[in-house]
Amino acid sequence: MKMLAFSLAASLCILAAPAIAQERNAATESIIVTAQRSGAPMWTIDTPRGAVILVGEIAAVPENTPWQPGRLEDATREAQRVILGIKPRISPGDILRMIFAGGRITRLPDDTVAADYLDAGQLARLTSLEEEYDQDYERKSFLLTSFDLLSRRLGFTRDTGRDASDVVRRAARRAEVPSEPVGSVRGEDMLDNLADTPPQAHLACLDAAMTATELGPDMIEQRGRDWRSYNVPAVMANPLEMALGQCWPWTDADMGPELRTQWLGAIGGAMAEDGVTLVVVPLRVLAEDDGVLDQLSAQGLDISGPEWR
Repeated sequence: MKMLAFSLAASLCILAAPAIAQERNAATESIIVTAQRSGAPMWTIDTPRGAVILVGEIAAVPENTPWQPGRLEDATREAQRVILGIKPRISPGDILRMIFAGGRITRLPDDTVAADYLDAGQLARLTSLEEEYDQDYERKSFLLTSFDLLSRRLGFTRDTGRDASDVVRRAARRAEVPSEPVGSVRGEDMLDNLADTPPQAHLACLDAAMTATELGPDMIEQRGRDWRSYNVPAVMANPLEMALGQCWPWTDADMGPELRTQWLGAIGGAMAEDGVTLVVVPLRVLAEDDGVLDQLSAQGLDISGPEWR
């Protein structure tokens, strides 16, 4: 149903394209210009009665990245609605489930160790990182090992500024702009999926995380600079961004497509609304091969914004 709504909305926009170009009013234009002045990469789709602005977000923007979140706040306050990320639905039962399933999520299954899954080259690299950082990853799940390498050893979550989602969420709440998540996922489903995922499914994540950590922190600042200068292909090719995109849940065969479909459905619905909708989307979901921007473009929509391929 979400994909049907998206296709219908896209078809409406294609049919109405000549009128749309003439009917963008001053208020809509002002919101778009203000949002663009923030410096975050974004794409605009004109609709029959307004526009949809897609803000390409990266996680953990370096603190010294010269963007202007205040401009994005201003645009949010003037928008008619806001769409943000996936909202996990967590219940007290899910917390208990996490406690009881903790070992299945945080450690390798049974009595296996990392050497049981890694080839000689991967094991040598992991051993070298263990020695460099005085860590023991032998029994830890590959997903947690990957996150530890990226967040604590490489340090990409240190010295960060405000993410676009946080900026827009707070501004919408204060200005009482209607805000909704792009969709939701049950906590139970997420935990069950993660607990049932075999270690082999996290090997690509681990390999990419080791590569990023071995290359060192210079890529963190470069990723922020490329994001701010709208060099989307460079951001997508950055080893840190590649590592984040290789990890659960984005690469999971069940959850990954579901999360992406929710973005397309929400954007399709927004295209049928009056006024301006501001949508904050992970850049990798927008700009990946056959991602949101590719699929929108395949519908024949006129998308204004930086090159993404």
